[in-house]
Amino acid sequence: MDGTGDFISDERREILQSASGSEGGCGGKGTWGGLMDTDSGHPLESMDPNHVSNEEECEQNAGKSAADFDAYKKKVTIIVEEYFATDDVVSATNELKELAMPSYNYYFVKKLVSMAMDRHDQEKEMAAVLLSSLYADVIDAPQVYRGFNKLLESADDLIVDIPDTVDILALFIARAVVDDILPPVFLTKQRGLLPNDSKGVEVLERAEKGYLAAPMHAETIERRWRVSKKTVEDVKARINNLLIEYVTSGDKNEAYRCIKDLKVPFFHHEIVKRALVMATEKQNAEDRLLDLLKEAAEEGLINSSQITKGFDRMIDTVDDLSLDIPNAQMILKSLISKATSDGWLCASSLRSLALEPRNKLLEDKFTKTFKLKCQTIIQEYFLTGDISEVFSCLEAENKTSVGELNSIFVKRLITLAMDRKNREKEMASVLLSSLCFPADDLVNGFVMLIESADDTALDNPVVVEDLAMFLARAVVDEALAPQHLEEVGSQFSGTDSIGGKVLQMAKSLLKPRLSGERILRCWGGGGSSTPGWAVEDVKLKIAKLLEEYESGGDIREAYRCIKELGMPFFHHEVVKKALVMVIEKKSDRLWGLLAHCFGSGLITMNQMTKGFSRVEECLDDLALDVPDARKQFLAYVEKAKTIGWLDSSFHYGNSINDNKLRILLKFQHLPDTPHSCRSRHAFCCYNFCSYVLWSHFCCIAVQELSFKEYAHFQVQNV
Repeated sequence: MDGTGDFISDERREILQSASGSEGGCGGKGTWGGLMDTDSGHPLESMDPNHVSNEEECEQNAGKSAADFDAYKKKVTIIVEEYFATDDVVSATNELKELAMPSYNYYFVKKLVSMAMDRHDQEKEMAAVLLSSLYADVIDAPQVYRGFNKLLESADDLIVDIPDTVDILALFIARAVVDDILPPVFLTKQRGLLPNDSKGVEVLERAEKGYLAAPMHAETIERRWRVSKKTVEDVKARINNLLIEYVTSGDKNEAYRCIKDLKVPFFHHEIVKRALVMATEKQNAEDRLLDLLKEAAEEGLINSSQITKGFDRMIDTVDDLSLDIPNAQMILKSLISKATSDGWLCASSLRSLALEPRNKLLEDKFTKTFKLKCQTIIQEYFLTGDISEVFSCLEAENKTSVGELNSIFVKRLITLAMDRKNREKEMASVLLSSLCFPADDLVNGFVMLIESADDTALDNPVVVEDLAMFLARAVVDEALAPQHLEEVGSQFSGTDSIGGKVLQMAKSLLKPRLSGERILRCWGGGGSSTPGWAVEDVKLKIAKLLEEYESGGDIREAYRCIKELGMPFFHHEVVKKALVMVIEKKSDRLWGLLAHCFGSGLITMNQMTKGFSRVEECLDDLALDVPDARKQFLAYVEKAKTIGWLDSSFHYGNSINDNKLRILLKFQHLPDTPHSCRSRHAFCCYNFCSYVLWSHFCCIAVQELSFKEYAHFQVQNV
């Protein structure tokens, strides 16, 4: 419920009024009148076939407006959800502009605030920032005013789902006044319009007396939802202190309150690990600490996955602990046995207490040295932008191309980039797509990143969004294939896990139309020398470089220009334009360029297939200038299949246009009967009349075929 209880009837009334042009009916002041008004001034008789009553016309217009409004509401909900996921003000602004329904923007205000009210402080702050950004440029003042008016009217409904509605909505209104998007007089005027016993009046009183009347109210209100960043060390220190206090006092309730106040459920494994270390060091506190963990697990304060992860981390560090406490391993085995017998730990899900450390390669001395050198290589790259130097350094350090070391480099590169600005994030993505690491190494690198995301989240609250964007960008740059997303996700169970969230968000980023272009520009990319190119600019550059090469240019220069575009997801445009020029000019010179690009891996099979599909879609237009375009295209498709550019699943005739042609060609071969005459009539309609007429005649011809002929046609062509 979003608090729209009685609002539906209000919306219906407003839609009817807007459809009619006035309060009283159609053709009000400032409109063009009813659609069927006559110049004579005499109304049409009700029996006249052209007569439409005012009521009928208003209902028709209202129905259309209601449909538009329903569509607007659905789109707005998606925009708000995506904004809360990405925190991208520019994208949300552009999407709202694209809706082009300014008269409904009051509903956006209402929806944004009501959705934020039921979320954390971070989303509330984001909602306030977005409203301030949209004010005047996208949403005009009356729409903002009306949106908050609707929120006050629905406060009685909102409080059913959001108990602290009065305080939150009051703070939103106070923030709007401080941000100068609502006038202070709003509070006075609205108080006179609301019933005295409504929650809306309480909201206004709280906003005025509780927030706006306080000294230094502007600073207080602006800081209210600011989320302070916690460092890993701060949280670890607080966990250590609460455990020490608990061992001293034995007050479980206070310990639980402190754990809840940390607000880091993804870091509860640190509590488990530190409690186990403390129990190993102070055996007189063992029973008390195990009792705390047991009850926290049973009450759901610490979930089972965090319990398991805490024990696993203790197993990883027990060898170091044994240097100070020789029997640490025996004590840990005893703790595991007690926790298992009490039923709050599943021992079978734990790592084994083996003497050999897990993934020995990643822990040996050489690997640790490699990690340090990686950091130096990446930092120098961020300063110089020299990709060739990175190649040389990595080749020298990883001479045998060990996959685990490649994965470590990927993890370190993205980790360092996430802690920096958009420039470094863009540079990291460009380097990632240029390194040409095996896909398995990239997948393992992302898995390692997600596994360490719990710790990273303490310094970077938007780690899920950043990792999802890096993962989606790797797919757009074709460093990874879409199926590799599932491979990453398979390492993490459940959609609530960080891995599940990263995978889900990456998929949602890749799903929309033109997602490639948007993802490429997420950090200001789009080209090595000219960040943020528009698609039309890129198309123009592609056309020019192909024309230059076709007129006698150097193949290596053309190859370099294509590579420097920095848009591998758009290489299908190169294929399309080159193939169109080959068909138009009957010259195989550009075919040679495509062969060179495909052979070197610059243009992938996926981009080849897309390019051929784009040409297939525009064959109708191409055939107007080149009559044998279809015949040529079919020959090139077969040639491309022979040399391995296209997958065997691609075959000419998948598009609607070519299905039409195949039906007509089939009809042309029918015997000389009225049926075949009608099919030839259809063929004429296809060439000279509208597609609607053509489709009509084809349907008749199919219907008049014998059942046997029609079945044969289906088997051969569909």
